[in-house]
Amino acid sequence: MNIDGIPLEEASIAQIHAAMFRGKVSARQLVDAYLLRIEAYDQNGPALNAVVTLNDGAQAQADALDALLDRGTIVGPLHGIPVVIKDCLETADMPTSYGSEIFANYRPPADATVVAKLRAAGAIILAKTTLPDWATSWFAYSSRSGETRNPYDVHRDPGGSSGGTGCAVAAGYAAVGLGTDCGGSVRVPASFCNLVGVRSTPGLISRHGCNPLVGFQDTIGPMGRSVTDVARVFDIMVGHDPADPLTYAYSVARAPKSYLDCLTTDGLRGVRVGVVRNAFGSDTDPNAAPVNAVMAAALAELQAGGATLVDVEIPNLGQWLVDTSLYVVKSKYDIDRFLGSKPDAPVHSVDEIVASGRYHKMLDLLEGIAAGPADPFKDPAYYPAYAAREEFMTRVVNIMASSSLDVMVYPTVQVVPPTREDCDSGVWGTLTFPTNTLISSQTWMPAMTVPAGLTPAGLPVGMEILARPYDEPTLFRVGYGFEQVVGHRRHPPSAPIS
Repeated sequence: MNIDGIPLEEASIAQIHAAMFRGKVSARQLVDAYLLRIEAYDQNGPALNAVVTLNDGAQAQADALDALLDRGTIVGPLHGIPVVIKDCLETADMPTSYGSEIFANYRPPADATVVAKLRAAGAIILAKTTLPDWATSWFAYSSRSGETRNPYDVHRDPGGSSGGTGCAVAAGYAAVGLGTDCGGSVRVPASFCNLVGVRSTPGLISRHGCNPLVGFQDTIGPMGRSVTDVARVFDIMVGHDPADPLTYAYSVARAPKSYLDCLTTDGLRGVRVGVVRNAFGSDTDPNAAPVNAVMAAALAELQAGGATLVDVEIPNLGQWLVDTSLYVVKSKYDIDRFLGSKPDAPVHSVDEIVASGRYHKMLDLLEGIAAGPADPFKDPAYYPAYAAREEFMTRVVNIMASSSLDVMVYPTVQVVPPTREDCDSGVWGTLTFPTNTLISSQTWMPAMTVPAGLTPAGLPVGMEILARPYDEPTLFRVGYGFEQVVGHRRHPPSAPIS
């Protein structure tokens, strides 16, 4: 299907709406076209395996939205737009597995807050996407759904834990998608799948109806093929929610009326960008060298757009990331509380999950979490790590202030998407994987990954943009400005444009 001459797989929300509101395409036609792509590429053809559950009601919902439009009613800014969401975001009309085979048939009583907001804006939840059990890996292993493939190279991993959404949006299964991000679970797969992905300052977006990993670090974020599409969805997601006390942060943020207002074509002009040089891998590392080469070109493009680059370092960066990590100390407590709040859940603790053996055995972090304390507040490791996070953020923001920086940048992940063989053989582990996304997560600062380019082997590389807490407007401005210089979006070869 084409949208005014543009393949549906690459059409933006605005382009789809322009055609829809002129009567050139209907929501039902969109749903049907995306379902055909899922049928062709998810379990057939390259067998990308990004979808867990299809929404049996999607076509009926599309028909209802078309009927409203025929009467002149537009429900909201996502009217008739098909969306995919990670299968840890609760949906009342579809099972929510949290990536676990134990919960394959679990049906929550209500939608997650972000899901309800999307529906109220007119979106059609087309499908739920794959994730590792309880979002506990950078890699796409799941007891519920098996392994998901990278659409740019099916022998490589799409990233985690929102790998299903990353793969699905990249392959053109829907216009946009949602993931969740504790340590980088939106940004790693967005980087590996040539997408834009956003992690907000924690609390701008409600986490109600989503399983936690580290409660005060968790966020939910949009993933899309352009900064504009992501900003449209972000506008709908943000806001205070009485069901999530952390959303007090939304009132602190003084959010603009619309983040779309931050998108200007000359968004890089006059911007001072700190290049965090000690967040790059070694040029002698064959997995890191291609990333560095792509980043060198991306930095030149930032300058071409009007940005001033300043080389900086975050002293003792690696040690700060170790000292501020709370997965093994805090996650068991948070997941147990979540499960304990669900009387109809098939299990009620991490210990029960691990004791059952019904989890993917490549999930080293889940096993590490199970070995962690049941009560972190009585564990001597908790308070030093929590206090260190505040100091880490203070030091990073002071580096920005000392050099009058608007943002910092670095490769989202130091290495190219890993091969399945390397993941299977243990070359990469969750607790040692060289992802820079932890910088944002463990300083509570917002970040956006944008496509920086492709390696000679055709593998996507993402550039992460880091802003001060609550400064999402600058994040969107710089990300959009970079995108306007040289758009690096390329459709993946394993799901060709139809």
